[in-house]
Amino acid sequence: MARKPAFSLRLRLLTSYLALLMITLSVSAMALLFLIGGRRAPHAPTYERLAALTQGLNYLDFIADFPFERGRDRLQAQVYELLDVFAETRAVRTVHIGVKPDGPIVLYDSAGTYPSGALIQLRGEGYHNEKLAKVLGRGSEQFFGSFVDPDGDEWLYAGVMFGQQRGFGVRSSSNDLWLLAEPQPTVSLQATLAVFGNALAPPLLQAGIVGILFALLLAALISRTIAQPLQRVAKAATGVARGDDSVNVPVSGPPELRLLAESFNHMTAGVRAANAAQRDFLSNVSHDLKTPLTSIQGYAQAIVDGAADDPQAAAQIIYEEASRLNRMVVELTHLEQLQAGKLSMRRDRIDMARLCDGVVNSLQVVAEQGHIELETDLSPVPDITGDGDRLAQVLTNLVSNALKFTPAGGTVQVVVARSGGGAKVTVRDNGVGIAQDDLLRIFERFYQTDKARGPRRGNGLGLAIAQEIVEAHAGRISVESGGEGCGAAFVVWLPGAG
Repeated sequence: MARKPAFSLRLRLLTSYLALLMITLSVSAMALLFLIGGRRAPHAPTYERLAALTQGLNYLDFIADFPFERGRDRLQAQVYELLDVFAETRAVRTVHIGVKPDGPIVLYDSAGTYPSGALIQLRGEGYHNEKLAKVLGRGSEQFFGSFVDPDGDEWLYAGVMFGQQRGFGVRSSSNDLWLLAEPQPTVSLQATLAVFGNALAPPLLQAGIVGILFALLLAALISRTIAQPLQRVAKAATGVARGDDSVNVPVSGPPELRLLAESFNHMTAGVRAANAAQRDFLSNVSHDLKTPLTSIQGYAQAIVDGAADDPQAAAQIIYEEASRLNRMVVELTHLEQLQAGKLSMRRDRIDMARLCDGVVNSLQVVAEQGHIELETDLSPVPDITGDGDRLAQVLTNLVSNALKFTPAGGTVQVVVARSGGGAKVTVRDNGVGIAQDDLLRIFERFYQTDKARGPRRGNGLGLAIAQEIVEAHAGRISVESGGEGCGAAFVVWLPGAG
């Protein structure tokens, strides 16, 4: 008894879908955390903070109390000392820049990275702070942007260019730019985890639960769509294995499953055809064996009992029937060898027109005895590569059948013509014809049409052998007939030697 699997296909598919969903969600969450943790923070919060600190620069009115007679350099040094204190107490970087024709140059840097007189590259951004604009005096301007110092670090800055009426106690030029700067901030993984845990985790968890429920429903539908057709095919296959070849499965589902169902139905149709052919084969073999064996047994018994009027004639009949059985066995052996590819064939260059002419000449006597006109139309065709004896056997079988089933006064025509880079041989007669139902099975072993079941019938192996020989030469054989009484045409095509 076959052991049932621990999990059905539907459950396996459902489990795999859920596992894939969970892995995808986990990987996506981890990737989101690391991507957020490694990216740069938005500039706006830093600009807001620097703008608020810049307002403090504007209210350092006590700097204006420094008398001018002390000297500009001394006063400027005092201003820079105050800016150092401002930078230290507020954890920012202060930079004094003079805008010159050659570009902005650093006059003072609280970080000491830029020497006095060094050029600085400022990148501006279109940011504007309304609160700072209200605090600044008329004629003052605000600037926001970034720069990269000589150490390679990127800084964000908020800058003010004061008008002529305001300054640090000094009537500064409107070309002086005062900056407050902070390093370009990045979002740390720790901060991201904190935000995720406090704000993002609950909604993401809820969304994940909703997604899992929806995925569970969708996975159940998909698994059913896949598993149900497969179960039908499996059940039908079990029925075929038990001998029921009449089953078919509905063609439904995805394209791959539809293709599977179509292939299975095609297979069962082939099984039905094979079973029918096997039944016919057994029936025909028994029929073809029964007649000669009955004759052999009857005449042998008559000779043994002394009841035969002419023992020599009875022995002749026994000999002929035994020869017939021997021919049948030989032909069956050849057919099996051909189908298995075990029968060796020569590979010679053959002129099909010449080969057909020889076959027709050898059967001309048979045609004359039956008062049948045997005609030929032999056009030049490309040589083919093959076994001349085997191909002569095919042509002899076709012409002999045409003569056998053509009444006296009829015509059998053999035509050789060029076709598709090869040679086409057509054996056409105006004899008894072939019924449409018989056309599909005419090349089966032991299959004989009703009209062939008479005293001149064969054993039903000739056409089957002919088909195997032609196909062994990479050719094809076919038959055409308009029905009973309309004659028949057998067509053989063989590829050229080139």
